[in-house]
Amino acid sequence: MARKAKKKETKRKKVGKSKGYSKKVLYNAILNIFQQDVNKSYNYKYISKQLGIKTNGESRMVYECLQEMKEAGRLEEKSTGLFMIKQRRSLINGIVDMTSRGTAYIVCDDLEDDVFVSQSNLHHALHKDEVKIMVFAKRKNKQLEGEVVEIVNRQRENFVGTMEISKNFAFLVSSDRRMPYDIFIPIDKLNGAKNGFKAVVKIIDWPKKQKNPVGEVIAVLGKPGDNETEMHAILAEYDLPANFDERVLAAADDIDDRILDSEVAKRRDFRKVPTFTIDPKDAKDFDDALSFQVLENGNYEIGVHIADVTHYVTPGSILDREAYARATSVYLVDRVVPMLPERLSNGVCSLRPNEEKYTFSCVFEMDSQANVIKHWIGRTVIESDKRFAYEDAQEIIEGGEGDYKEEILKVDELAKELRKKRFSRGSIDFDRSEAKFELDEKGKPIRVYFKKSKDANKLIEEFMLLANKYVAKSIGAVGKDKKAKTFVYRIHDQPNEEKLNSFNSFIARFGYGIKTDTRRSLTNTMNSLLADVKDKPEQNLLETLAVRTMAKAQYSTSNIGHYGLAFDFYSHFTSPIRRYPDMMVHRLIQRYLDKKKSVDEEEYENYCKHCSEMESLAANAERDSIKYKQVEFMSDKIGEEFWGTVSGVTEWGLYVELEESKCEGMIGITKLEDDFYAFDEKAFAIVGKHHGKIYQLGDRVMVKVVNANLLAKQLDFEMV
Repeated sequence: MARKAKKKETKRKKVGKSKGYSKKVLYNAILNIFQQDVNKSYNYKYISKQLGIKTNGESRMVYECLQEMKEAGRLEEKSTGLFMIKQRRSLINGIVDMTSRGTAYIVCDDLEDDVFVSQSNLHHALHKDEVKIMVFAKRKNKQLEGEVVEIVNRQRENFVGTMEISKNFAFLVSSDRRMPYDIFIPIDKLNGAKNGFKAVVKIIDWPKKQKNPVGEVIAVLGKPGDNETEMHAILAEYDLPANFDERVLAAADDIDDRILDSEVAKRRDFRKVPTFTIDPKDAKDFDDALSFQVLENGNYEIGVHIADVTHYVTPGSILDREAYARATSVYLVDRVVPMLPERLSNGVCSLRPNEEKYTFSCVFEMDSQANVIKHWIGRTVIESDKRFAYEDAQEIIEGGEGDYKEEILKVDELAKELRKKRFSRGSIDFDRSEAKFELDEKGKPIRVYFKKSKDANKLIEEFMLLANKYVAKSIGAVGKDKKAKTFVYRIHDQPNEEKLNSFNSFIARFGYGIKTDTRRSLTNTMNSLLADVKDKPEQNLLETLAVRTMAKAQYSTSNIGHYGLAFDFYSHFTSPIRRYPDMMVHRLIQRYLDKKKSVDEEEYENYCKHCSEMESLAANAERDSIKYKQVEFMSDKIGEEFWGTVSGVTEWGLYVELEESKCEGMIGITKLEDDFYAFDEKAFAIVGKHHGKIYQLGDRVMVKVVNANLLAKQLDFEMV
């Protein structure tokens, strides 16, 4: 009998494999049946019938799968042998945060922890997609896991990459490491793309049972390594436009830029008051100017005059819709992609010298200690008398001669008083130098240099901060019994306590420390730290980490103040040529000056969210352009050795920032061949298993450049 039973079992196993079914295939097929109606329950016989299974062996595999799915928390047994999806009524919305391995974490507002989703359970969801997930019952001490059951909103459908074309088919290999699939492109959808070229491809279909999406080429960017190709690829990667539509350009060309007496009569006239601009040497869009005069009572009148963009760009117009869609100008290494067409940004609205211009102004009466006696906000007309580059104004401040010397020196003196007061109230001095590239005629970087903020820069900065503060205060500062009208604020939340403590533990290794018990002690000790690290090898690393401990500034109608500046009220009023929130602020200020009712808060909060998101995309594009130029700059230095500082430690290796150029590269953990190294997350270090050697954040090391991967925007180093 035993032998017969064994033979029968052997036969059953063979039958079970007759159609090639495996547990994994059945598992997904069964799950699809349950997901078609999450309110229904089924037994193994019904599921077997739905799958066309007739053999006993395969039916038993179905039953075993159901039991395993119950144990894993994916199904629940409502009655003996009758199963349904578990937690079917607790589907949660979240955003996909894809890893480079093709798995993802779903960030959900309703859950404290992120939810891990394997690649097979993503069901075609991609990075940043909004999805609905089913969360599995949590096993003891295990990561919370789940499965995507619906893609609510696709974040993007266009992808940038390199074409791989054969005789009968083609693929786009995405340059985004968080896009785990190549995109299949039918030959008739190539639209002129060539093998090896960079292109933009739009996903047009993704069959449910097909691993790879199907796409069509919508733009051919050119050969990899060409400067124009790479800059356009960076813009396309973030879905940022490179050019304006012809209709938008035509609308800009149609604008009447005459200064009319009828309009001037509605404005305060500053055309006879000494007025000047101070901007970068290569700037063309001058959206702010300062006027200065001594009043009869001995006080000073300083006017902060901002280009009146909203006089020309009216709500709902094609120019306004385009400006809102872009929300910000984008500053890549070699170009500016403006929010507004050049005729507006560099012409009609630019406060060029010896040209009458419409402006929106915040005018201050101040005493010699930079105390604001009173202020006025409204529309004006000006004529700038002089255009200064920062370097020109700096020469005057440092003792040189020049036009408007007395005005420049007095305004600088007042700016320094304002700065001193701001820091005494708890403002943090994040005064970081910017990496800049000198490019040849083909856009290749031939030199890296660092732009530091001097008195001339700080002069302009202080008065722009003052105007932004008073504009926000004029709307937000109302009595306790009154509700402030809806407004667009620039807010900055207080730092996360856990991040601060972690940062404090780290800087202790360098002999530094900050106090976190009160806001004042934190800002005072943070400023002391930033001053102490100036011109030291660890400066850039510690400044970068200090910035990361802080919350991100954003736009909102809900005012919580600006922590970094220590302002209770702050907005963006001073750059409407390049920022859409400033245009919104101009319109709201004028609306409320005209005694009109408040705008809808929810509507404007959505505008704020869009502008914050676009600002983040633009910042990422700018960083990518810098990374690309850094790699390009180092590409002819393969084999050379440089001193650097360990700027990042991960499970896959060390990031090292070179001291001379601030270019960052990576040393893979497997390239450290003198020992077997493991990542110690708490210590920000990797530790050798046998010899105990430690590499940690802030270590000074010598490295050799071994590879410059322009496609991945990555430098590879090895330890010397």
